[in-house]
Amino acid sequence: MKNLFDDFNPISSKQWKQKIQFELNGADYNETVVWNSPEDIMVKPFYHKDEFEGVAPINTKASEFSICQNIFVHDLEKTIIRANDSINRGAESIRFTIEDENTDVTKLLESLPLEKISIYFHLTFISIDFVKKIEAIAKKENATIFCNLDPIGQLAKDGNWFVTKEKNNFETLNLISEATENLSIISIDSGVYQNAGANMVQQIAYSLGQANEYFNKITTIKKPIVFEVSVGTNYFFEIAKLRALRQLFNLIAKEYNPNLECHLLVSPTKRNKTLYDYNVNMLRTTTECMSAILGGADAIANLPYDALYHKDNEFGDRIARNQLLILKHESYFDKVNNPADGSYYIESLTHQLAEKALNLFKDIEANGGFLKQLNDGIIKRKIQESADKEQELFDAGKEILLGTNKYPNKNDRMKDDLELYPFVKIKPRKTLITPIIEKRLAEQVEYDRIKAEK
Repeated sequence: MKNLFDDFNPISSKQWKQKIQFELNGADYNETVVWNSPEDIMVKPFYHKDEFEGVAPINTKASEFSICQNIFVHDLEKTIIRANDSINRGAESIRFTIEDENTDVTKLLESLPLEKISIYFHLTFISIDFVKKIEAIAKKENATIFCNLDPIGQLAKDGNWFVTKEKNNFETLNLISEATENLSIISIDSGVYQNAGANMVQQIAYSLGQANEYFNKITTIKKPIVFEVSVGTNYFFEIAKLRALRQLFNLIAKEYNPNLECHLLVSPTKRNKTLYDYNVNMLRTTTECMSAILGGADAIANLPYDALYHKDNEFGDRIARNQLLILKHESYFDKVNNPADGSYYIESLTHQLAEKALNLFKDIEANGGFLKQLNDGIIKRKIQESADKEQELFDAGKEILLGTNKYPNKNDRMKDDLELYPFVKIKPRKTLITPIIEKRLAEQVEYDRIKAEK
């Protein structure tokens, strides 16, 4: 069969650039059509095979991503009903948030079809006995369970370690590791850096630095490490971010355990979500979930459009879950593995993000490691610098959130609809370090609008 492209002469990168320069009528090429990202990556108007540098292969399996439902455990009986209903409506995994160590986790797990789904636990405590109960069920049912324990993430977010009877959190984690064979127990909450305003290079490097601390402090890591990642609306960059994170993790992990893998549990960010014109949040989360799939997420937990101001509710959860069901079963996002391969743009972004993140990771390690820089306040300061730059762009109208700083509906009212407090909460208390605070871009604008409502 004849190749249709044989009828056309190949055009080099140089020829394309000359054509663009001609069309610019004397305007400077670099100032007009090349832009610089917050990660200091120069984005060109086109990418060509003449300038393409091959990168290491990254295996992403879009066909295997699971639709994850977030459920906060308060009333156990209601939780069981809600979890089973979510599964019947398309959820393929559940992430339970548990704050009470006395929760009957055995009853919870035994009430679910563990042969069909995977389970993630987000615990606000660390307990050997609690995890042993989960291990017993995982062994008995041959279930896939991720018990996401992240003491360093707890320190970063809260300013204090988990309270334990052991000498420190790492001793507890080592004892848990020794007592479990069927659970993945270590996770890294990368989302805290994204939601606080870190740029993508920082998000990757800090996540890897955290992983490296666990490699050095936990005697044996038997199961995949879970990265809980948040993604924003910079579509192609977010695809590249996930690919670069997986690539660098594989590079670092092989120094400790060649067979160890990372598991990406991805959610849309809260940083760009808004109270006013809240339906736009559905558009934001849709493109963010698309980035997650194409970037190689193993599981995706969507963020309901009303998560900022409503308590968990059936309608919001159903819409969020249905977004993923449409992407998977009607948009056919699950039909192709490695879908970003061959895109010169995405491959180039992946390579540059990985290179810059690796350099930052090396710098962190050369200066005492991630934990030392976290304790010294360096990590928080660097994130704050990035967050301030992004906030300035938003305040100047250069970073746009539709319905908030662009085309706002002045008649929109939200004061009477708030079930949750949607702004940063000030809670003075004694902490070991100043915690990394998650903050949305639109908070000040929305705070002022709500105060002005009559």
